[in-house]
Amino acid sequence: MRAAGEDPKLPDPLTFQNGERVASAGQWTSKRRGEVLELFRANVYGRAPIGRPDGMKFEVTETSPNTMEGKATRKQVTLSFKGRVGEGAIRLILFLPNGAAKPAPCLLFICNRPQTNIDPTRAVKSPFWPAEQMIARGYAAATFYYGDVAPDKADAWSQGVHAMFDPPQRAPDAWGTIAAWAWGASRCMDYLVSDPGIDAKRVAVVGHSRGGKTALWAGAEDERFAMVVSNDSGCTGAAVARGKSGERIADINKNFPHWFCENYKHFNGREEDLPVDQHMLAALIAPRLLYIASASEDKGADPGHEFLAAVHATPVYQLLGLKGITATEMPAPESPLLEGSIGHHIHTGKHDLTEYDWKCFMDFADKHLR
Repeated sequence: MRAAGEDPKLPDPLTFQNGERVASAGQWTSKRRGEVLELFRANVYGRAPIGRPDGMKFEVTETSPNTMEGKATRKQVTLSFKGRVGEGAIRLILFLPNGAAKPAPCLLFICNRPQTNIDPTRAVKSPFWPAEQMIARGYAAATFYYGDVAPDKADAWSQGVHAMFDPPQRAPDAWGTIAAWAWGASRCMDYLVSDPGIDAKRVAVVGHSRGGKTALWAGAEDERFAMVVSNDSGCTGAAVARGKSGERIADINKNFPHWFCENYKHFNGREEDLPVDQHMLAALIAPRLLYIASASEDKGADPGHEFLAAVHATPVYQLLGLKGITATEMPAPESPLLEGSIGHHIHTGKHDLTEYDWKCFMDFADKHLR
């Protein structure tokens, strides 16, 4: 167990860079939140060069009203756009519950594993994306493959949206692939808000591992997401960097040099010099719903430091009149915390996204998103 009293010394999300304290909810919303967001853009995730591209188009390429034994309507949608150089497309898979109240709340999943895990035909069913369970609980199930946006490899700048939208010379704070994938989630949101079967005010973005890092940054950048779910996101995801065990900043920048902006490499081995830490990323989700999940054997991610992010984001939620997380001591596995605006659980086992995790996400959403 890890108690809040054992925490490393962390920057205070409620203290401005000039040392002044945030005195009110209005000051957080109008000033400090923007300051923290800019610090993350400049030092960690980078700055996206574009929002929604002019002329972006949605094409519903399939509508099948009798899928999942009549329980769902399947739509496949191509989101197409043009860049400074070339064209791109994101393929969105969407199942809408038949017979449920309309419009439906939606879980948008960022898929960072092979596309067989999100098979639209449902010939292959994976616990990584149990769409049938979402439909049974009355949620629309949406997903896209992160590789449609940008490749997950070191030379990512020459392909995908980086090649399309980056200027000829990349700046030290230019977006990395985590920010690019988050941009892709926002483009999917652009479609979801236009679909009459989706309740645009009840859309959650969900990700695992690098997808969990992406979901957090998508939720920080795009306040249209009503709920953000991070599963096993670890270093530069939900886990506080200062004092972290397992994977650290130098490790992640060495192994995945394309994920973050170039400026982030200045903090290799220098976590204490960062002007932010990941509890402040969690705080950027406030006052919206946040869920942080971990795995008991995921030493690289450090479940204790993922929990700390929830604890130290809670003062921002409290300033806004909400509970945040409802414990200061890390709970045992399979003991989900669902009552506050920050949910949390640990599943027994290794780094993975399981049906148990999805059940907890939906239990939390049932309490708060509905």
